[in-house]
Amino acid sequence: MKRSISRQMAAMFIGLMAIVLVVNLLINNFFLENYYVLKLQRTLLDTYTLIDTHISEDGEVDEEYFVTEFAEVCNSNNINVVVLDESNQGILRTQGSDSIREKSISVMKGRLQGYYMGFDTDDAKILKQTDHYTIQKKMDAMLDMDFLEIWGTLTCGYHFIMRIPMESIRANARISNEFMMYISLTVILLSIFLITWLSRKIARPIRELTDLSKQMAALDFDAKYTSGGENEIGQLGEHFNQMSETLEKTISQLKSANNELQKDIEQKIRIDEMRKEFLSNVSHELKTPLALIQGYAEGLKECINDDAESREFYCDVIMDEAGKMNVLVKKLLTLNQLEFGNEQVSLERFDIVPLIHGKIQSTQILAQQKEAAILYDGSDILPVWGDEFKVEEVLTNYLSNALNHVEGDKLICISAKVKDGKTRISVFNTGQPIPEADLDQIWVKFYKVDKARTREYGGSGVGLSIVKAIMDSFHQNYGVENREDGVEFWFELECADQETIEEAIEE
Repeated sequence: MKRSISRQMAAMFIGLMAIVLVVNLLINNFFLENYYVLKLQRTLLDTYTLIDTHISEDGEVDEEYFVTEFAEVCNSNNINVVVLDESNQGILRTQGSDSIREKSISVMKGRLQGYYMGFDTDDAKILKQTDHYTIQKKMDAMLDMDFLEIWGTLTCGYHFIMRIPMESIRANARISNEFMMYISLTVILLSIFLITWLSRKIARPIRELTDLSKQMAALDFDAKYTSGGENEIGQLGEHFNQMSETLEKTISQLKSANNELQKDIEQKIRIDEMRKEFLSNVSHELKTPLALIQGYAEGLKECINDDAESREFYCDVIMDEAGKMNVLVKKLLTLNQLEFGNEQVSLERFDIVPLIHGKIQSTQILAQQKEAAILYDGSDILPVWGDEFKVEEVLTNYLSNALNHVEGDKLICISAKVKDGKTRISVFNTGQPIPEADLDQIWVKFYKVDKARTREYGGSGVGLSIVKAIMDSFHQNYGVENREDGVEFWFELECADQETIEEAIEE
C-alpha cells in the first residue's frame, strides 16, 4: 500500500498544487508592488495626456471637463494634481475634501517650484525621465509618506505635478498577499480531500484490472471488468474482457488441438497396424495364385500329363491366376495413388448418361451369363461435374459388385436422379442384404463379407476401397443401403445444368 497508485497520485497532485500556490505567494510578495507601480505609472501618464489635451497651446483651460470628468478620474485613482502657469499661479488643482489632501496640494505646489529651481531632488528615485516629464518615487517628510510622482511641462508651457501615495499600493499588495495566503490554505485543504477522493476513484478500476490480471494469470477467465467507463481505463478494461474471451477461446482451441493431436497419434498407430494388416492381406491374396502358378508350372515341367488337353488346362490356370494377380496389383497401385494424393483430380463438365449406357452395353455379355437384366431409369441428358475416368471407375466397381451378387429376380437397375443441386447415381441389384454389422466395413481394404464367395468370383476386396478414395477426392457423398429385396450402392456428383436442377425442383 505504500506504493499505491492512489497515494502516489494524491501526493503528486497535492505537491503540485502546493508548489503552484507557494510560487504564486512568492510572486505576489516580490513582484506585486512593482506591478502596481508600473500600472500607476501608466495611470499617471494617461492623466498627463488628458491634462495636456484639454489645455490648449495658448493656455485655455476646458473648465467644464476638469470640473466633471477629470475630477472623477482623479478621485477614482486617488491622484493629486497641481498645474501652475508661467507666473507660478495655480490654474488647476485637485479639489480635496479632507485636510490631508489639502495639505498635500499645498506641499505639491511648493515642491514643484523647488524641482524647477533644482531644490529637493536628492532623495528622489527617478523611474523614467524625458524632455517633458519625470516620473519618480519621493518621500514626503511633512506627511511621512512615499509618493509616486510625475512632474514636468505641458505643451502650452505650464508646469504640472501629480502624485499618488505609495502606501495604498503597499496596503493593496499586503491585503492581496494575505488574501492569497488564506485562499491557498483553503485550496490546499480542499484539494487534499478532493484529490484523495479522485485518486481513489481513478485507482479503483486500476486495482480491479490488477486483480483481473492475476486471475487471468491463474487461467481463471470467468472474472470480468465491471467498473465500465468510456475513458482510457474503461477501454482498457473492455480490452481485458476481450482478451480474456480470446485467451479462453485460444486455450480451448489448444486443448482441442491437443486432443486432435492425440487422435492423430492414435490414428498413426492405427495406420501402422493397418499397414501391417495390409501387408499381411496382400501376402495372403498373392500366396494362393502364386502357389497355383508354381504348382501347375512344375506339373508342366515334369510332364505329369502328356495329353494336349491337360497341358492347355494347366496353362489356362496359370494365365488365369496371373491375370488375377495383375488386376490386384493394378487396383492396389490405383488405390495407393488416390489415398496419397499423387493423382491429379481434374473436374470437368460431362454428360453421365452416355457413360452409363456405355457401361451397360459393355457388361451385357456378363449379365447374360448371369441371366440378369440391366435397366436404366433416368433422364436422357444429365450434365455433371467430375473426372469422367474416375466416375467410370466408380460405376464399373458398383456394376461389377452388383453382377457378382445378383440373385432372386436377377435384376440390376441403374438410376440417376437430381435433388438439391446434386445428381445421385445408384446401382441396385436384387439379392441377399448386407449384414448391418458389415455396412461400414465394406469400404475397408481387403474386407470381405463372404470370403468364400468372393474368392469364387475372383474378388480382392479392393474395389469399394477405390470407390471410397475417388469419392473422397471429389469431396462428394457415397454409400450403401439395404432395400426390401436387394442392395443399393450410390454416389453423388454436382449437377452442371441449371435447367436440369430447375426441372428437378418443379418435379
